[in-house]
Amino acid sequence: MLCAGQGRRLMPLTETRPKCLLPVAGMPVLEWQLRALAANGVTDVTVVTGFGADRVDEMLAGLGAFAAGVRTRFNPFFAVADNIGSCFLARDVLENGSREGGCILLNGDTLFEPAILARLLQAPPAPITVTIDRKPSYDDDDMKVSLEGMRLRAVGKTLPPERTHGESIGMLLFREEGGARFAAGVEAMMRQPDGLKRWYLSVIDALSAETEVRVASIEGLSWGEIDFPADVMRAELLGQRWRQDGLAPAAAE
Repeated sequence: MLCAGQGRRLMPLTETRPKCLLPVAGMPVLEWQLRALAANGVTDVTVVTGFGADRVDEMLAGLGAFAAGVRTRFNPFFAVADNIGSCFLARDVLENGSREGGCILLNGDTLFEPAILARLLQAPPAPITVTIDRKPSYDDDDMKVSLEGMRLRAVGKTLPPERTHGESIGMLLFREEGGARFAAGVEAMMRQPDGLKRWYLSVIDALSAETEVRVASIEGLSWGEIDFPADVMRAELLGQRWRQDGLAPAAAE
């Protein structure tokens, strides 16, 4: 889980705490994520921290036995590198987890109902699977995907409309050698002059030409990304609806 960023676009809400700790319907975003993971049997978790790392550690300690399988790994370069830097620091986790049954890479600002992860885990085996959603139109901040059937051919924010077939929601699954291939791609990207400023999905875009990268669609299921102040209210309403509709992770009640 990538939770190193401050979330400057959310200021002043993130002036003293990382956005993964923003409260949503009574729980921090990070806790919602951990409980959705646990609802799918995923309790071995590495959280990459950076800004406000001590506060994340404190929050996890407060969860007691529930977070017994959660570890943190501090990224000291969070202020000068994009999320690819956190992936670089956790590449051993991605490699080993991928070979040992599968490893999920998750953005720390993505709320999702547990059924989304269940659908990803049920996807046909592939070295790399990218979770996507579809909607009528896409904005400049969406991480768009171009597909050939269910195979990913390109991913990026600047894909033209005629090549856009969905958007990445910030959740990937690595199996077998997929984690090692991604880790090698991250290291290669970091060696480039602009490597520190790249998104980790730039690596997926490059790998898609030579590695089988599949997608799992979660159309019809609900999720939300928290990047801007308006997203916080939408997330709050989403969390409240999940509770009312019984879609919240059982342990969150």
